[in-house]
Amino acid sequence: MVWDELVRAVGLDHSTGRAYLLGATLVLALTVVGSAILRFLCMVHGFWVNTKRLRCFQGPPPRNWLMGHLGLICSSEEGLTMVNGIVERYVHCCLTWFGPIYPIVRLFHPDYIKCVLLASAPVALKDELFYGFLRPWLGEGLLISSGERWSRHRRLLTPAFHFNILKPYVKTFSTSTNVLHEKWRRLLTEGATSLEMFEHVSLMTLDSLLKCTFSFESNCQQESSEYIAAIYELSSLVVARERCLPHHFNAIYWLSANGRRFRRACGLVHAYSLGVVQRRREALPGADMPAWHQAKRGKVLDFLDILLLSKDEEGNGLTDEEIQSEADTFMFEGHDTTASAISWALYNLARHPEYQEKCREEIAQLLKENGSEDLEWDHLSQMPFTTMCIKESLRLHPAVTTVARSCTEDIRLPDGRIIPKGNICLISIYGTHHNPTVWPEPEVYNPDRFSPENSETRSSHAFVPFSTGPRNCIGQNFAMAELKVAVALTLHRFRLKLEPTAVVRRKPELILRTERGIWLQLEPLGARASAEREPEPSVE
Repeated sequence: MVWDELVRAVGLDHSTGRAYLLGATLVLALTVVGSAILRFLCMVHGFWVNTKRLRCFQGPPPRNWLMGHLGLICSSEEGLTMVNGIVERYVHCCLTWFGPIYPIVRLFHPDYIKCVLLASAPVALKDELFYGFLRPWLGEGLLISSGERWSRHRRLLTPAFHFNILKPYVKTFSTSTNVLHEKWRRLLTEGATSLEMFEHVSLMTLDSLLKCTFSFESNCQQESSEYIAAIYELSSLVVARERCLPHHFNAIYWLSANGRRFRRACGLVHAYSLGVVQRRREALPGADMPAWHQAKRGKVLDFLDILLLSKDEEGNGLTDEEIQSEADTFMFEGHDTTASAISWALYNLARHPEYQEKCREEIAQLLKENGSEDLEWDHLSQMPFTTMCIKESLRLHPAVTTVARSCTEDIRLPDGRIIPKGNICLISIYGTHHNPTVWPEPEVYNPDRFSPENSETRSSHAFVPFSTGPRNCIGQNFAMAELKVAVALTLHRFRLKLEPTAVVRRKPELILRTERGIWLQLEPLGARASAEREPEPSVE
């Protein structure tokens, strides 16, 4: 045996060698066990110290010691009602538990969210617990990445959202909105009495995004495709995984049916976006931005063009895989969020026909003065009341209700309390927008909140639909432009009314949706001024 040969080689007898072996084995075992026990005790001590430091934060009573607050704040109308109650009671912040060992500090006051959102990017990282499920899909894109990679990508992507780049996109938004309106007219002619906004508007925003990202004429508002179906499937699977605690563990999730579906959909989306990137790169070897723009003969530069041509300070560009991750991230972030914002804006204006009519008059006057039925970039700053209505809708129904940050350093709050490093902060955009100490009667839709005189006296962090600080939404100007175009053209061409039999129940997921959609009645408007029609009764 090998052992016997080894014993003879070192000049030991059999019994002495066995004793040495047993002793060495025992020492090794004790070392491993002792190390594990020491590590466990360090974790317990760290948990105890952290819990002790968090005692200054109050919070609602948990369900039990094991679940913590899981299941109390649900993704439902009742869950949002509970958030309202928590905000009214605790005003600034509170402590909740994600299971027995994950404390989460929730912030819902402008002065408090400001401390985290304005912290430098390395101090307040995107939290892996909430954003990690997106990593297999979005890779190291701007939404998830951190450190030097995030800083470099942010610098390279910022030019893609410069006003000069965004201006031509208004025509793209208008074209996609025109397709949507033609479809609505056809459905109404065929006998539809009401239409569901989320379904139609999300296809319209996806259509615009595919054109602005890849210059891809998808015709997705009329026809289905595997790529588009995969994007929808990935979004729903991420939400489903977040709700299922066992699926938080990769070993379990990737063996599940949903895990296999996620892999297939990811593979399809990645193959498409990477293929487009590689084909486009082959078309511009060695070209710089002016040369490529000239080669396109005045055509609109899309998001992919700009990523391919971007160079850092050392003259290095992004790899194909990095560009693919950023393109996938842009498709994810810019699709459903804008669709949610547009749908809720139309819903709120349908609820308040007096505001709807005032917006319509403003838009009609603007188009009349310009002698055109088409909107241009400069028009978007000339519809102040419509913009106020859109902002109030974003306050009342923010597309993204929360953002999460992981603190790598202690963060001091205005009252002197400290969020210890290593903890998760949940910035409640919804809670901040519904905080009665900031917004009197927060459940009332009142566009005058955003008049210049009212906005001047309010905290700059009272209204944060696109977050704020170093990790704010890089595409917020893109989103606001699309919002204004879609809402303005819709109000110019249709009168919106609530569907009397439809009950709207909010459902916060990755974005703020509803349980059964938003159903509205649409009345096409002709060339005659809408003022000739009888005014609709006010709906509260």
